[in-house]
Amino acid sequence: MARTKTSKAWMREHVTDPYVRRAKQEGYRSRSAYKLMEVLEKDRLVRPGMTVVDLGAAPGGWSQVLAPLVGSAGRVIALDVLEMAPVEGVAFVCSDFSETATLERLEKELAGRRIDLVISDMAPNISGVGLVDQARSVGLAELALEFARDRLKPGGSFLVKMFQGSGIDEFRKQLAESFTTVAVRKPKASRDRSSELYLLAKGRRSTV
Repeated sequence: MARTKTSKAWMREHVTDPYVRRAKQEGYRSRSAYKLMEVLEKDRLVRPGMTVVDLGAAPGGWSQVLAPLVGSAGRVIALDVLEMAPVEGVAFVCSDFSETATLERLEKELAGRRIDLVISDMAPNISGVGLVDQARSVGLAELALEFARDRLKPGGSFLVKMFQGSGIDEFRKQLAESFTTVAVRKPKASRDRSSELYLLAKGRRSTV
């Protein structure tokens, strides 16, 4: 009974959510598109001609935002373990990000291009056990950071979703070691009750 009530409350909140309604009206696949728009507007992260990798991309809301911003001279490569309907101007890799073969496929799509921006909206499958879910979330963020460290061009940026809790302070320290600035972003489109936030690291330090 409790689960049914919770499900009904979630559905009621979902269908009345102004960002869900707006996404349907404007043709975006997810309300999270507006989270990215807010960060991009505030921090001016994307310009025409840039190469961007979108991790945890399905259903494609972030890629929809990015593709027209980078334009025909740019490149957006989206990755997710789930299938995603095609987005015009976006190359999609359907594979597990933690597998070596996935990175090889990404490298093939990059075709030697250095990356200007890595964004990660990856989240673990929720078990309901807080400590376990938080550890999995941090683990995904660390995988994304490792990828960004290896492949971002000097001066590049990294945007990653995390949840407030254990491990986040240590992760911020890791970001500070590799980037010149680290900031927290909590877009208005993030639900108030959610512990979700985004860490934005700018100015990838040169490894030379």
